[in-house]
This record gives sequence, structure tokens and C-alpha cells, in this order.
Amino acid sequence: MLGIFSTLTRNQKAYIFLAIDLALVPIALLFTYAIQSLPTSAFETLLQNLPIFPYLLIVAAGLSIWLGIPQIQLKAYERHAVGLTAILALLLVGVSAGLSRLVGIDLPPGTHVMFGISYFLFLVAIRSILYQVVLAFYNRAKPRRRVLIYGAGTTGTQLALALKSHEDIDPVAFVDDNTSLQGITLMGLPVSPPAHIAEIIKMRSVDRVLLAMPSSSQPKQAQIARKMQLLGVDVQALPSFAQLIGEEALVDKLTPVAPQNFLGRASHDAGLRDSCDSYSGRVVLVSGAGGSIGSELCRQLLSCRPAKVVLYELSELALYTVNLELGQLAQGMEIEIVPILGSILDERLVRMVLKDHKVQVVLHAAAYKHVPLVEANPLSGLSNNVLGTHTLAREAAEFGVERFILISSDKAVRPTNVMGASKRLAELIVQDLATRHGDTVFTMVRFGNVLGSSGSVVPLFQEQISRGGPVTVTDIRVARYFMTVREAVQLVLKAGDEARGAELFVLDMGEPVPIMKLARQVIESAGYTVLDESSPEGDIEIKIIGLRPGEKIEEELTLSGELIGTRYPKIFCAREDILSEIEVAAVLHGLRSALSASDDGAALEVIRRWVEGFHSNDVDPKSSQGQSV
Repeated sequence: MLGIFSTLTRNQKAYIFLAIDLALVPIALLFTYAIQSLPTSAFETLLQNLPIFPYLLIVAAGLSIWLGIPQIQLKAYERHAVGLTAILALLLVGVSAGLSRLVGIDLPPGTHVMFGISYFLFLVAIRSILYQVVLAFYNRAKPRRRVLIYGAGTTGTQLALALKSHEDIDPVAFVDDNTSLQGITLMGLPVSPPAHIAEIIKMRSVDRVLLAMPSSSQPKQAQIARKMQLLGVDVQALPSFAQLIGEEALVDKLTPVAPQNFLGRASHDAGLRDSCDSYSGRVVLVSGAGGSIGSELCRQLLSCRPAKVVLYELSELALYTVNLELGQLAQGMEIEIVPILGSILDERLVRMVLKDHKVQVVLHAAAYKHVPLVEANPLSGLSNNVLGTHTLAREAAEFGVERFILISSDKAVRPTNVMGASKRLAELIVQDLATRHGDTVFTMVRFGNVLGSSGSVVPLFQEQISRGGPVTVTDIRVARYFMTVREAVQLVLKAGDEARGAELFVLDMGEPVPIMKLARQVIESAGYTVLDESSPEGDIEIKIIGLRPGEKIEEELTLSGELIGTRYPKIFCAREDILSEIEVAAVLHGLRSALSASDDGAALEVIRRWVEGFHSNDVDPKSSQGQSV
């Protein structure tokens, strides 16, 4: 029945309802005559009134259609629809009385009133009955969701009791870690150990697992949920009573702590102050404008009041996001924001942008920076980071750009990975151009890891904690220099203003932070404890996964260790050897040949030949995993 009814069109259903409503007219009349004290029987009275019957049906049909009663859905037949039904019944009382008088049929006035009341009650009753019938067929046709309750404590048993009366849910069993409960029956449901979950899900056709263990820590629940999802079932966690009454938020245990809180030292944030001279009133192009560093460069540039900021970005989504944000931040500042979608390898586009917008300052932050990904894709990394830098820097010199500032990395020092080597080659290219183009101030700024940037370690740790762990650390000996993105960018802009040409600036990043210590801090800041041999009841495990492809135990900031101070206490100049113009040309020729031949080995030979201190740690790139630091 349900299948047939569901295939009918809206108009077809309306015709059925109209036919039912009209069929109720003689039934209501017959019922009225039966309960009235009339001279003749109910059926004889109905036959006597037969002349008015067709007209009554026609009027009833017209009034019903006019009021729109047949068009009202069963599930929508509520107060308003009942009111319309009452109006229809009232009008039919008048019509019935008028027609009876017109043809000379003498009936008491109460008979017509009783007819209207009967008709109204029958209409309402038949709609209610039809709704319940359709609903019953629907519920019978709809499959019940079979659920397994994880946790047979007070919360679990109360949940089972509530679900027993639910028409759509069928609880099939309990699972609990408590051995004293395993093997017994609660609320008519067996309690099994967690080891039997896969078997129960398969044999009982379980659709969903309900975690009724609100007192357990969020990481433990997340671990259980992940295991259940691997078995192909949905998982839902039941909130605690404290959450339901509002004493505890219905969210994760604690909001993740801001990455800068793990710096281990005071953050340097003195503002740009008098360091805006090189950017104020100028047209500034930021390559990689949608990245962590690039977008922060754009934000801080606004305080220097440049005339125009050109956002050069390869990722459409990143460009859209940063353009939208800067457009709002720059309102009322008379700073033009120009989004450019494209690659720095596109010489035609680079020339056009530099020429059309008369760019005066270039902040080059565009780079592939994730060590394992570049290690697994060396040609792409070298092409973007080396040849892209050469294209942008060369064209900047050709168009007479005032300043070109390269954002480099501490991984460029004696690199063990392709990403670091590519950044070192980019430095050498910029240093070479600085010796041959005196009209453009070329400079480089080298620093370590940025807390909170895309792929950096703290957000990864926090995401792993939210999933219940484990937190992955590559090696217990690994230590890294860290800065906040704000202080790193602030010092980059200051160094760019300080530059007079060919300097390699190094930022003071304090003491290196052991990653193992950082992992513990992030876990404890989230309100959890570390699960290890000394704390077997802890929440989150720290798992050592081994060094990633190209990863070093510790990073360095300079090749020579020789640093010269500047007027800024956190910025130093490093003295390092450079390549000649002929040597740089050999580097570029070798890389282009390797790229043309798609020869990873030839590209690595170029690195070994020209990058001082380069050596590979010979880790298989396909095993790439863990944090990006």
C-alpha cells in the first residue's frame, strides 16, 4: 500500500481525498438520521431527501476545492486545516437547510446542525486514521538501525532502556572493558568483551556503535571510535550528565593552545616602527602570498602603507582566501590589493606583472617547503625553488626593481635533503645576481621553523591529540629552532629595509627546542597525560617513527658560524662563500638538462657538485610520514 501511495502525484492524492470527503456526506447524513427521532427510518429519510443529494454533493465538492482541503497533506493536517474543515461543515449546514426548504422537505433545524457536526467529526477522524495507517506502513517498511552500546555502566543501561521503546533503533548488545560485567545480561542484552566487537558487528548486522562512557577521557574515546570506524560502522559518543545540564561544554576537553605558547622564550614583537621606509608608498609584490609566511608578510605590510600589494600565488584557494582577508583589512587605507594567479616559473606572466604594476619591491616567499614531499619529488622541488627563484629575481633585476628579498631556511645549511639544497641554490643565485645588478638590492633572510605554519609540528600534534593519539616524533634527539610567524615576518621586513645589497641575514631564534619536550608540552597543555612506561594509565602515547627522508637531528643557521651584528639585536649578517657567474650558469644548465630528461639522478649530481656540505641520509622517500619540522 505504501509503495502504491508513494507513487501517486500530488493531484492524484487530492482527487482521492476529495472522493473520500464526498463519500462521507451520505454517511454523515445517514448517521444523523439514525440518531434523530424522526417519523421514518434513517434509510427511508435518506431516500426522501434523495432529490437534494446530488446538489449537496456538487456544492460540497466545490466548497472543498475552494477551501483547498483536498490539497492538504496528511502530515500537515493540523490546526489550520481543522479550521478549514469546520468552515466547510458549517457552510454545508446552511446549504443542506436551504435545499431542504427549497424542495419542501420538512426536517427539524437540529437535524442540519447535527449533520454538520457529524460531517466535521468524520472528516477529522478519517484524516487521522489515514495518517496513522500510512505512518504504520512506512515504519514497517523502514529498516530499524541496529546499535551496539559500548559501556554497560549506569549511562549505558539507561541508554538501552530508552532505546527499547524507540521505533527506529534496535539495541543488540553491550560491550564493556570491565571483566566483572562480561558474560552477564543487562536490560535483556548480553555484555561482551571488546575483543568480540568485530564478531558481534558481523553476526548481529550492527550499523552503529554508541559510546556510553562519558567519564572516559576524550583521547580514549577517540581511540575506540577510530577502531570502530575501521570495522565499517558509524560511531557516536553520548554526552555526560554534566554536559547535558550545562556544567561542562559539549565540545572537546580544552581549546588547543596557541602555538606561540610553546616557544620556550619571550616572543619578539617590537613592531616595524622606523623600518617601513623601503615599503611605504611603494608597489610590493609578495610571491607565495597565500602561504603562512606570505600571508603574514601581506598583513604586516599594510601597516607600512604601501601604494599597492600584488599577491602572486599558485594556489587558487589560497589566493582567494588571502585576497578576501586583505581586502577587508585594507578598507579605508587607500592600498590597492591585486591578486595574481600563476607560477613564478611562468616568465611571460612574471614580466607582465612586473611591468604592468611597476613593482618596486619583491618579497619572495613562494617555495615548496615540506621536506618529505620535495624529497619524493626532487625535480618539482628544484624547478620551483631554484629555477622559479632565478626567473623572478632575474626579471626583477631587468625591470629595475628596488629591492628583492628572498625568504630562505636554516635547512639550506649543509642540507641532507633536496628542499634544503634547493634553498641553498636559490641563495647562491640571488647572491650572484647581487654582484651583477647594482640597481637592485638583493638580499636573503634565513631562519628556522615557524610555529603554527602549514604542516608545522604544533598543529600536527594538536590534530593527532584530537584523534586520540599517538603523537608521532621522528627521533628523541631531534631539536629545532622555532619562531612565531609574526616575529619571523617582522624581522624579515626589518632586514629587507636594512639591506644594502648581497647580505645573507640570519635571525636569532634562541636555543633549539627538543621535539620530544615539545610533544609533551602540547599533550599536557591540552589537559592530558603522556602514556608511557612510567604512566601506563596516561591518555596520549608518544610514538617514535624514525627520521623522515632528508631529516637532520639538528639544524644549523650558518655554514661558517661567523656572524656580524646589525642595528637590530635579533638580526645578524653571515659571511659565506658564493659562486661565480660561470658556476651559477653551470648550476642552472645542469638543472635544466636534468629536468628536460626527467632525470632525478642528474639533478642530485648537480646538488652534490655545487651545494657545500650536502649529503643524503638515505631514507626511502616513500616512507615519508610524521611531522614537518
